[in-house]
Amino acid sequence: MKKRIIVPLMLAALMFAGAVSAQSYKTGLGVRLSSSQAMVNNSITIKHFFNERSAIEGLLSFGDPLAIGALYEVHRPFSTEGLQWFYGGGGYLGFVKSWNPNKQKNETDANIGAMGVVGLDYKFMNIPLNLSLDWKPELNLVSDIHFEPAAIGFSARFTF
Repeated sequence: MKKRIIVPLMLAALMFAGAVSAQSYKTGLGVRLSSSQAMVNNSITIKHFFNERSAIEGLLSFGDPLAIGALYEVHRPFSTEGLQWFYGGGGYLGFVKSWNPNKQKNETDANIGAMGVVGLDYKFMNIPLNLSLDWKPELNLVSDIHFEPAAIGFSARFTF
């Protein structure tokens, strides 16, 4: 009876151990360039892994709009060493300057929204460089309801 339980458990553990590969970096800091007028577009990016599969990514955009965002990401490895795909979601807070014709002056409007993300992440094995390509649609919820589906981004990060 014990063999019927132990053997399948050992096989499952070996299969699981072979399928899981650890991420090849813990933290990365760099830039993200975006193709659209999303609230969080061209930005500074920092990604930190909590474990082999989960990471948090912070984004800070300067200029107009000024925005800060955070994404929780789940990473899944491919068979190619260093290559992973990921998905996740999060939110942002952005500040957009606008002209108020009634007051004849510039005003700053706060915008709050949600972001989703899906993409590819590659860490070079011999150098501390990570490249990432992602699709990050945004849904602005507060101040102006707006959906931005075309937010494609490319990130390059120095890894620690």
